Amino acid sequence: MSKRSGRRGAAPGLPSKADIRKFIEESPGRVGRREIARAFNISGAERPALKKLLVEMREAGELGPRPARRERAEEKGGLPSVTVLEITGHDIDGELLAVPLRWRRRVAPPQIIVAAEAQQSGQPVGVGERVLARLTPADDGYLATVMRRLTVPGVRKILGVYQRVGRDGRVQPVEKGRQEVAITHEDAQGARSGELVLVTLESSGRASGPRRGKVVEKLGSVADARAVSLIAIYEHGIPVEFSEAALEAAESARQPALGDRTDLRDVPFVTIDPADARDHDDAVWAEADQDPDNPGGWVVFVAIADVAHFVKPGTVLDRDALKRGNSTYFPDRVVPMLPDALSGGLCSLHEGEDRACMAVRMVFDAAGNKLRHKFIRSLINSRASLTYEQVQAAEDGTPDTMTAPLYETVIAPLFGAYRALAKARDARHPLALEVPERRIRLDAEGHVASIAVAERLAAHQLIEEFMIAANVCAAEELERHHIPCMYRVHEEPALEKLESLREFLKSMGYELARGQLLTPEIFNRILAKAKDTEHVHVLHQVILRAQSQAHYSPENQGHFGLALPRYAHFTSPIRRYADILVHRGLIRACRFGDDGLPAAQDIAALKEIGEEISGYERRSMAAERDSADRYLAAYLSDRVGAEFEGVISGVTRFGLFVSLDETGADGLVPIASLGDDFYDHDEALHALVGRRTGKFYHLGDAVTVRLLEAVPVTGGLRLELVSVERSARPRHARKSARGKPPVRRGKPKAKQPPHKTRKKTRKR
Repeated sequence: MSKRSGRRGAAPGLPSKADIRKFIEESPGRVGRREIARAFNISGAERPALKKLLVEMREAGELGPRPARRERAEEKGGLPSVTVLEITGHDIDGELLAVPLRWRRRVAPPQIIVAAEAQQSGQPVGVGERVLARLTPADDGYLATVMRRLTVPGVRKILGVYQRVGRDGRVQPVEKGRQEVAITHEDAQGARSGELVLVTLESSGRASGPRRGKVVEKLGSVADARAVSLIAIYEHGIPVEFSEAALEAAESARQPALGDRTDLRDVPFVTIDPADARDHDDAVWAEADQDPDNPGGWVVFVAIADVAHFVKPGTVLDRDALKRGNSTYFPDRVVPMLPDALSGGLCSLHEGEDRACMAVRMVFDAAGNKLRHKFIRSLINSRASLTYEQVQAAEDGTPDTMTAPLYETVIAPLFGAYRALAKARDARHPLALEVPERRIRLDAEGHVASIAVAERLAAHQLIEEFMIAANVCAAEELERHHIPCMYRVHEEPALEKLESLREFLKSMGYELARGQLLTPEIFNRILAKAKDTEHVHVLHQVILRAQSQAHYSPENQGHFGLALPRYAHFTSPIRRYADILVHRGLIRACRFGDDGLPAAQDIAALKEIGEEISGYERRSMAAERDSADRYLAAYLSDRVGAEFEGVISGVTRFGLFVSLDETGADGLVPIASLGDDFYDHDEALHALVGRRTGKFYHLGDAVTVRLLEAVPVTGGLRLELVSVERSARPRHARKSARGKPPVRRGKPKAKQPPHKTRKKTRKR
């Protein structure tokens, strides 16, 4: 967004009309002259001209209603259009009141009313329940429309820590801000202090005092590392139990006969997965194209488990899968989207077993450009279940007993085809961000045994490129047949994020020019320039944070990060509901059977489902992140007082987040501990700037910190700054953040005259 463009339609020094319209469209709250002036740095002398410009635009009808934007609202401090709520009570008119389930900000949440007419027919909800709801901004908050009930009244289970109080006890829920639950001696079921328990609440509340409950399950000591993922599961409301009907349906399912399917059991498919994978939903095979008109070309097969055959629209398995949206992965367990009889059984492409698949045959030229593709509903029989490490070792010249016989006929052609596809990928210039992924490995007792950066192998990239190609084919096929598609959408960065990123990059000596067509290649060029500099990792982080969040939608808006005009998820239907929808669309498009996408499931219905499963995906990501934080806190809890090397990974109004080099754990250095100065938060430069001393704490600074506290139950780490090895001071560092009011600050020396304070030697 140009702050002072002076282009056509605006007086000199003012933003253009197009910039104003875009700012209004992408702002979640009400936008007036004050907000526009602040956004474009309009000074007092120029404000009358801005007012005149806005009046002209309003009279010309150029200030129309702005579209709702989920991600923008969330970024600006509002709420996403679809979120999980907890019903907390009634207002004076008898309407239900709700709060966001995951509200962790320091201010009170906005008022949310669940009006009676906004609830789905036949789905009344009550106090204490959790619901997935669509939010519509109202004058004094939000109006919530219930999309799906997530809990059943009277049987909600709460996870908490039991503490004995006299003869009876209390349970403190692991969810922050939740009221204690009173437990009688008879209802404690022998629970001991410090034990993690599940309790059910009484169906009716008491007039005063804590609610009463009953322990229904004891899950072991809260200090036990295996309790970590349980806390995340229940705190985020991830469903862990399947209905009896769904379990029965999964157990009674049978592998289909060949019938009208294409028999691909003679093709030597292999699966390539992590060593600890329990399910295998994709198998691959490649060979050199024998067509003389395609010299150096390749034929690639990607076969995906035919989950849609087992999970048909409207069935109990379908309903249970949609409640989850996706599988959720923790270091010690998986919460699957489908019952194990399917996810680990009939839908998993196990070695040596016939399996129903949806396969795609793709033909590429020598430069990796796709020439054509064809979808095939088939039966396959995988020759081997291989790991990434096995396949990479074979390619590097050290095959084992399993990969040696397969190398010439299977593994070598796979890498040959990958090298061709890699050429097309490089020509496309997808976003080349490198963010290290740390893997937490547990020992037999559930404690953290090691934390290491996951190695990125060519074998990983091989599978990734094949899956991307298959996903593109799925989107193209559905478009060609005019069948609704659940796209994986990744929009380009928001205008306000780009402006903040542009200012930060300028402070580091890099230029992100305005006015050019934004592509991933532009970011890649900046990263390439910074490749051998000390701040390359910081640039990867800030560019990543500037990106929009990917989501699911039947409205195609392209995939910015992959530099693709259309993209859908097709390759993981065992663990993603979106992929099942794409499979159903392909069945309908290619006339593979009567179990495809129902004709009644139009764009409007898919839009609602897309919002739901995008929300569930964010829920799983948050639970996985919280679980990792708790494991890391437990791992570090016996090292309180130790010093660690790290880097400032986040700068906020209340302190500095530091990522520790050794583990990747993030901890907070509170702003009050930074010393005897007042600090302004410069959002654009990602820095805290001391008003008096000029001390400058900047994103990317290398630091040494001391661990003061590690709390495994919450995953929190509190740190103390020991020393700073500063990166280059930004060129445009300022002592205040655009004249904003002071933020929370370090404590000044008490009762010391200002002139004396100014004369003191600056602390290092």
